[in-house]
Amino acid sequence: MNLRDLGLSDELIAYLKDKNLSEFAVGRVTQEHRERYIVSTGDNEYDAEITGNLRYSASSRADFPAVGDWVTMTVYDPDLAIIHSILPRKSILERQAVGKSGEKQIISTNIDVAFIIQSIDNNFSINRLERYQAICNSAFIEPVFVISKIDLVDEKKVKDTIEELREREKNVKYILLSNITQQGLDQILDFIQKGKTYCMVGSSGVGKSTLINNLLKKNVLKTGHISESTHKGRHITDHRELFVLANGGIVIDNPGMRELGMTDSAEGIKTTFQEIYELTLKCKFPDCKHVNENGCAVIEAIDNGIISRDSVDNFRKMLREEERFQTTLAEKRKKDREFGRMCKNIMKEKNRKWNY
Repeated sequence: MNLRDLGLSDELIAYLKDKNLSEFAVGRVTQEHRERYIVSTGDNEYDAEITGNLRYSASSRADFPAVGDWVTMTVYDPDLAIIHSILPRKSILERQAVGKSGEKQIISTNIDVAFIIQSIDNNFSINRLERYQAICNSAFIEPVFVISKIDLVDEKKVKDTIEELREREKNVKYILLSNITQQGLDQILDFIQKGKTYCMVGSSGVGKSTLINNLLKKNVLKTGHISESTHKGRHITDHRELFVLANGGIVIDNPGMRELGMTDSAEGIKTTFQEIYELTLKCKFPDCKHVNENGCAVIEAIDNGIISRDSVDNFRKMLREEERFQTTLAEKRKKDREFGRMCKNIMKEKNRKWNY
């Protein structure tokens, strides 16, 4: 295996040449464990740490390496490497950091396609699907919906679920999957192309790790037992990890996510809800809230059965979250600037007294 097999692009090769970075080794982050990393060059894997300069120059956690990143590094022995820099990211799949307003958490980077996995029995939620679509569209990552555990329900339940999906999401790509019978596995394999990177996202227990084991045709990831009462798998994955399939596709497993807060995702939200957004431009008043205003094109479309009220509610909720994130971010930046000016003034005063 070489760097090309890990997905190294012509654009990154040109970047390395343009920046004269030939003195460094290049690798891709395949695992992350509390600021320690496993980096692969294709032929070898190294335990890696970041330089102190990279650590202290980072303005937020998003400036640290993440699974999927390409990095430059110095190899000191067969097992240890020091990461010097992160190469430009093609895409960043991210959400609002849980419990930290105005901060982002990177899920994975340099992703081409995200498989959004939900189990059909008790995890199915179009609202959550639309959230995943919004963060994917914000990053220009193609979303593909996978409805898993179809072996646990009858044909009528499958049919009703698809009808419910089509009523709100007419254009979404979806695959029906059973990790037990492996129905749908060939469709996913046919979708995966050599050299492209795919990530598995969804809640805990929907079968992400089992799917990757099936794609790899071996059990490399731990999976939880399935509860007979809830049909849920126990949460097992506690870190992100990258794998290369036999067909050359690259997949990243992610821990389950309960919360998926919006960051600076306005354009992704507009893309996900394009039909609704275009209707908002036709409202009589530019500040229309689409609740009960006269001349609201959105309410008219709901009343005529053209769009779903649930989708409109979800659209409005996500926009409010995005606006709150931007407001909090602006406030944090203002405080950082004020603190920087205060530190600068203190240093000036110290230097003035020292000169006397």
